[in-house]
Amino acid sequence: MAAAAGGQTLVVSSEASRTGPRLPPTRSTSTPAGGTAHRVGGPASATRSSDAVRAVLLAAALVGGWILFRELASLFVLVVITIVLALPLEAAASRLERRRVPRFVGALLALITMVAVVGAVLYLAIPPFVSELQRFADQLPGLVDQLRVRLGAAGSTEPGATGRSLQRSVQHVLDQPQALLGPIAQVGLGVAGALAAIVLVLVGAFYMAINPRPLVEGTLRLFPPDRREWVEEAMTDIRGQWIGWQYGVLVDMLVTSVLLYLGLTLVGLDYEFVFSILSALCVVVPYFGSVAGGIPPVLFALAERSVTTALITLGVYLIVQQIEGNIIIPMVMARAVSLHPAVVLVGVVLVGDLLGFVGLIVAVPIISATIILVRELWVRRLEGDAPTGPVRPPAEG
Repeated sequence: MAAAAGGQTLVVSSEASRTGPRLPPTRSTSTPAGGTAHRVGGPASATRSSDAVRAVLLAAALVGGWILFRELASLFVLVVITIVLALPLEAAASRLERRRVPRFVGALLALITMVAVVGAVLYLAIPPFVSELQRFADQLPGLVDQLRVRLGAAGSTEPGATGRSLQRSVQHVLDQPQALLGPIAQVGLGVAGALAAIVLVLVGAFYMAINPRPLVEGTLRLFPPDRREWVEEAMTDIRGQWIGWQYGVLVDMLVTSVLLYLGLTLVGLDYEFVFSILSALCVVVPYFGSVAGGIPPVLFALAERSVTTALITLGVYLIVQQIEGNIIIPMVMARAVSLHPAVVLVGVVLVGDLLGFVGLIVAVPIISATIILVRELWVRRLEGDAPTGPVRPPAEG
C-alpha cells in the first residue's frame, strides 16, 4: 500500500516536474448572459478588435474609392458616352449582318451616317445660332435694366451691373465653349483636347460595335459563375433601355425645337431660333431641362415687349410641354425607360453634382443602369427569383 502510494506520489511529482507548477489564472473571467464563462481578452475581445479593424478598413476603402472616383470622373463620363454611342452602331451592324453585310462594313456605314447627320446639323445650325446668341449677349445689359424696371427693382442695385455680369457669362461661353464640358475638359486643353476626346470616343465606339462579345464575356468573368446569368440579363436590359432612350431623346428634341420655333415665330419674339435650340438641348435633362429652357424666353418677352407677350410665350411653352409629356414620352420613351419621377429628380441632382454639366447629358442612362443592376443583382436575389435569360431589347423590334 505504501509502495503503491509512493509510486503514485512519484508519478505525480514527475508529471509536475515536466509541466511545472500549476499557477492560478491571472486574468479574470466573466460570465455572459448565455452562462458560458470566458477569459477577458480571449475570443470575444479578438472578435471586437477584428470588427473595429474591419470598420476602419471599410471606411478607408470608401474614402479612397471616393477620391479615386473624383479623379477618374472624366474617364467615367467618356466611357459611358462611348458605350452609349456604340449601342446604335452595334444594333445597325447586327441588322446589316443578318443581310450578309460584314460587321466591320455595317458599323463603318452606321458611323459615317451618324457623323454626316450630326455634321450637317451643326453646319446648318451653329452659324445662325452663334450669330443670334452674340446679338442677344450684346443686348443683355439693356434688357436686364428694362426687366428690373418692369419688376419694380430699379433702385436695388447699380444700374447695368447685373446685365454686364450676365453678358460676361454668355460671352465666356461663346469664347470658350469647352468650359461647359466640366470634367471632360481635364482630358485636354482647348479645342484640340475636345477634338481629341471626340475622336477617341468615336473610335472606341466603332471598335466596340464591331466585336462586342469579348467585352461582354470579360465583364461576365468578373462575377462568380452562379451570378453570370443574372449579370447577362441585366446587361441586355441596360442595352435595350439605352437604345430606346437615345431614340426617344432624338425624337423629343426634333419635335420640341420645331414646335417652339413655330410658336415663338407666331408670337413675334426675337431670337426664336436661339430659344428653340436651347430648349431642345435642355430636354436631355428631364424635368429640370424643360423649366430651364422656358425661363429665358419668358423673361426676354417681359423685358422687350410686355406682360401680355410674356404670358403668351409662357403659354406656348406650356402647350409644347404638354405635347411632350402626354404624347412624345409615352409613345417613344415610356416602353424603353420607365423611371419614377422622384428617382429621376434625385438622380439628376446627384449625377450633376458628381460629374458636372456633361454628366447631365447621360444622367438618365446612368440612373437606369444603376436601378437595373440593383434590381437584378440584389433585389431579385433576396426575393428568390430566378433569371429569365436575356431577351431582345424593345428598341430592336
